[in-house]
Amino acid sequence: MAHEDLHELLRTQRVWAPGTTQLRPFDPATAPPTPLTLFTHWFAEAVAAGQPEPHTMSLATVDEDGKPDVRIVMLHGADVDGWSFATHATSRKGRALRAHPDAALAFYWPVLGRQVRVRGAVTQAPSEESQADLHARTTGALAAALTGRQSEELDSLEELGRASEAAWEKARENPSEPSPTWTLYRLRPETVEFFQGDADRRHVRLEYRSTGFGWSRVLLWP
Repeated sequence: MAHEDLHELLRTQRVWAPGTTQLRPFDPATAPPTPLTLFTHWFAEAVAAGQPEPHTMSLATVDEDGKPDVRIVMLHGADVDGWSFATHATSRKGRALRAHPDAALAFYWPVLGRQVRVRGAVTQAPSEESQADLHARTTGALAAALTGRQSEELDSLEELGRASEAAWEKARENPSEPSPTWTLYRLRPETVEFFQGDADRRHVRLEYRSTGFGWSRVLLWP
């Protein structure tokens, strides 16, 4: 495909198409005092509206050299301790978080025209909790963790196939097999922004800011 074809294709794309997206009114004056309560409510509405994979999110980090990076990961939970996700501590994002333990998350739920952005410091859960989180997941998740070597250079897909088959066998034989580098991370939010799209482009943006004594709320220009 030529660049011109790509640009033409891009010009034909639309967001929030009628019949696909339901843009709901959002009155920030009625928002709850804490962002976790609103996030839980919006997440449940995204699930009920049929949003595919609403638990996936973009995770942005900064590496050892100060270079930014972003990828899609899965939300493992959200509570008073923060928004949690997991990866190998030896992976590219694990090394970045060790060098700069701050990150940002972004959820996008186009079926409702909504985004949620979370920023804050990241901490590691204890090893026992990280392993418990892993073993509460599927056999496939355990096999993937046991395959290991995430972000390292791979010589061939055949090598991956052999390592994966061995990991699957180990995961089936011992569902409690540990993966020592598997780590549960928690992002404790300093700011949480809720974005509700509007058909007339008067998008509503409500940002919660941690004050150390609770949460303040401000509106942002779209």
